[in-house]
Amino acid sequence: MKKVANVWQAPEKHWVGNGFHVQSMFNYNDRDKHLDPFLLMDYNPPKYFQGGRRDNSAFDLRGVEEHPHRGFETVTIAYQGEVAHRDSHGGGGTIGTGDVQWMTAGSGIMHEEMHSEKFAKEGGLFEMVQLWVNLPAKDKMTAPKYQAINSAEIPVVALPNAAGTVRVIAGELLHIHGAASTFSPINMWDTVMNAGKSHLFSVPAAHNVVILVLDGTVQIGGDHIARRGELATFERGGADVLVEANNDAKLLILTGQPLNEPVVGYGPFVMNSREEIVQAFDDVKNGRFGRIDH
Repeated sequence: MKKVANVWQAPEKHWVGNGFHVQSMFNYNDRDKHLDPFLLMDYNPPKYFQGGRRDNSAFDLRGVEEHPHRGFETVTIAYQGEVAHRDSHGGGGTIGTGDVQWMTAGSGIMHEEMHSEKFAKEGGLFEMVQLWVNLPAKDKMTAPKYQAINSAEIPVVALPNAAGTVRVIAGELLHIHGAASTFSPINMWDTVMNAGKSHLFSVPAAHNVVILVLDGTVQIGGDHIARRGELATFERGGADVLVEANNDAKLLILTGQPLNEPVVGYGPFVMNSREEIVQAFDDVKNGRFGRIDH
């Protein structure tokens, strides 16, 4: 069985743009946590945003305005609230509760993520997770694409013994395949567990594992407690992960086969060498990432 390496408390919140008040659970500089192929996790815990107009003519649309990415994928999971996305390759749409936005930046993309006009008008609770998933070196310069995954498209698996349910966003669980297409083997399990129940999640020995506790308290691997807002990371080796819910719990479980390739990141670019980062900046400066039509 996989052994828990550490349970990390959530860091202080900070703003990304003016629409996302997040805790950065990890990033691509955390080389000692066995995260490969996952690069970054920002968690926006439930936060209330006041709706209404900024003035007599426009709603106060919050978010992150046009910015570039290259070399990885961004995955946004909406738990509460709505986010509207637009990019320079024609991708876009609005995701609401239960939906997932999976953007492959690949060779380079400009995009923006804002609260939807409906959410800006009405206000309400906002809760999201955004992940950055690394691309293998051979796919770093793949053509950008966008997967808008509606909640209804995500298969739901009932765990044995009424232990809970899992939405299989990517990968596979109990022979059910997830909704997203991926470039390397990963599992993304949006999990709800019932109090007093346990489940042994089947995870290959080669995979790295990360568990974010969104609500409740769980016992992992038989001897580590993780509470709401905490992140569990694991040692290498061993297969499968035992999770027991001390009370009703909500988890995001990630497993992935490491790429074992150099990671050179700078801001919104993650490549395999410094030279590729310099090239990314030059390409943005010279308009090669395209632009968003307004």
